[in-house]
Amino acid sequence: MALMMSLVAMSIDAMLPALAQIGDELGTGHANQAQLVISALLLGMAAGQVIYGPLSDSVGRKPTIYAGLALFVLGSALSIAATSFTLMLLGRVLQGFGAAAPRIVVVALVRDEYAGAAMARIMSLVLTTFILVPVVAPAIGQGILLVAHWRAIFGMLLALGLVGLAWFALRQPETLPLERRVRFSLGRILLGVRETCANRVALGYTIAAGMIFGAFLGYITSSAQIFLGQYGVGRLFPLYFGGLAVAIGAATYANSRLVMRYGMQRLSALAVGLLGGCSAAYFAIAWAAAGDPPLWSLMPYLAVAFFCFGLVFGNFNALAMEPLGHIAGVAAAVVGTITSLMSLTLGTLIGQSYDGTVLPLIAGFAVLGSGSLAVMRWAERSRRKSASRA
Repeated sequence: MALMMSLVAMSIDAMLPALAQIGDELGTGHANQAQLVISALLLGMAAGQVIYGPLSDSVGRKPTIYAGLALFVLGSALSIAATSFTLMLLGRVLQGFGAAAPRIVVVALVRDEYAGAAMARIMSLVLTTFILVPVVAPAIGQGILLVAHWRAIFGMLLALGLVGLAWFALRQPETLPLERRVRFSLGRILLGVRETCANRVALGYTIAAGMIFGAFLGYITSSAQIFLGQYGVGRLFPLYFGGLAVAIGAATYANSRLVMRYGMQRLSALAVGLLGGCSAAYFAIAWAAAGDPPLWSLMPYLAVAFFCFGLVFGNFNALAMEPLGHIAGVAAAVVGTITSLMSLTLGTLIGQSYDGTVLPLIAGFAVLGSGSLAVMRWAERSRRKSASRA
């Protein structure tokens, strides 16, 4: 499962050291435009999720992932051959559309076997392994650039897709038996959208997840400009980026150990509250430094923020899916699509606001962290009212 989900992370993070070169060679007009290489992948992923979830309910989890991985490989080949920025973006959208299959069906596959805190524990363990990819991916991308053209990075992604396809086919059994499959229909998708959006708990945690992932995406899209351009770390960029990814990995592992004792809601509320509060405090420090605080103070703040991200990544998804186990495939698609579209919009807004300072990023963390806490409380009020009536 971690390998399936790592395709998305590798497709994003291995690109970061090469964004400037891709933009220069393919003729982007502004440095911020190169960020669209990341955004295009996420746009394709958001579009694909709404299809793959219901499709997996109809034909099974494994055939759906097979189709997605084939499209991912095709998109990688198109990106390798791209001679214009437009073709590059088309290839990235196709990559994202294909990667949406493992990204969304993995959640439904895990939900087939687990629920509640047990599902959160499994997802946290998956994410703990998965988080190793952001630790090493920028270094892999940087290493490829030292010996080859940036197109070789896409060659590596193509090979990874083929290896993942073969391993998944050989090792993972089907979790949706024939008797539980349902006919694919547009009407069923719309009913699933309606049921998901009508459930206050599911909708609330989906929105909260979109806000948190949006903040994280804002960092991803602007990280190369911050570390390489603003702070001039050069070839040490993978070290800084990977160090922060370790903070997320440590948090997801800690969550897998703590969630059974303290509960998903309590841990998540603590994490997003801390994210909003410490970001607001550090924004004042960064403002006093004209948006250019010393790197020795920025890194500890980001490590705390990323630890908060790691505590909620698995929990928010599990909390949103918890009331929807009877429509796991459609629900995973709806939750994933709303989360992706929200995060893409918010993350792109933060990234495109980059002005040579870290202020837009920190402000995004503060606003979206606090906002997700407010949405959590709104969602939990509905749960408490239902409990009191019972």
